[in-house]
Parts: sequence; C-alpha cells; structure tokens
Amino acid sequence: MFEGIDMGDLGKMLEEVQKRAKELEEKSESIELTAKSGGGLVKVTANGKGEIVDIEIDDSLLEDKEALQILLISAINDVVKMVEDNKKSAALSMMGGINPFAGGGGSPS
Repeated sequence: MFEGIDMGDLGKMLEEVQKRAKELEEKSESIELTAKSGGGLVKVTANGKGEIVDIEIDDSLLEDKEALQILLISAINDVVKMVEDNKKSAALSMMGGINPFAGGGGSPS
C-alpha cells in the first residue's frame, strides 16, 4: 500500500502540513466575514475561527422582538456557513501544493 513512498519524505510533508495549518489558524483570526439579513437591518460579523465579533441591529427592530429573532437567526446561520466555506477553501488551498505521491515529497512537477 505504501510502496514507493519514502517515510523520510512523508515526515517532511507532515511537518509542512503542520506549519501551513498553524499559519492558516493565525490568518483566520484576522479574517472577518459579515452576513446581513432583512436588507441590512441585522448584521453579524464573525472571524475566520467562527467567533462572533460584532452584531449590529437597526433601531427599528427593537420594538418587534419576533422579527428581530428571525433576522438574527438568519444572519447568524449565514455567517456560520460563510466561516465553514472559508475554512474548506483555505484547507483545499493549503493542501494544493502537497502531493504525497510526487516522489520528491514537495509540490508536483
């Protein structure tokens, strides 16, 4: 199953993956994704790690609790999906330069 794969190269490749994952995690803290609902009446902002860092609510919603709840749920669900999509995209790009079957253990030639 692992014929032709140099275990030394595999170790180097795993170190590179760990290094890239750490860089990705550090970058994700600075990324901000914002979702809006109700035509911008509610805005929810999360960082790349999925932590909610800001919520903006238009004053007109303060008298309508039910509408506020619906719009807040919608914006939070949207921003969570954006964070997940961002993580998937970043993971795919991180793995893009690593080919375990390239023989040299680095980027494909």
